Amino acid sequence: MEEAKAKTLPRVIELDAYGGGYVPLLQGPPTSAGMRSGHVTLEPNASVGRHSTGTHEELLVVLAGTGLMKCAGHAPMELKAPCAAYCPPATEHDIANNGREPLRYVYVVAPVLS
Repeated sequence: MEEAKAKTLPRVIELDAYGGGYVPLLQGPPTSAGMRSGHVTLEPNASVGRHSTGTHEELLVVLAGTGLMKCAGHAPMELKAPCAAYCPPATEHDIANNGREPLRYVYVVAPVLS
């Protein structure tokens, strides 16, 4: 872990407010010690598709729009800017835009500390 810390550097990452789709921000070493993140823009009626957090936990920071976070075994949770949503490890989930405007958010995924 000390080696990963030595290679990472502080930085500012600009977000393209008008870009679409998925833009990676941090991708683990060497850009970070283990954190991964990205900027996502979902058009109305689109979703990212079901996937699992696996051995990671995930935070979504909703910047614009509305949507749903659908976690297996739980009722869908409303996302409305500005808000943050947490998805625990080993959770299958999907993010869907149920609004009329693009849903923009930044996700941050980090490995679970043991």
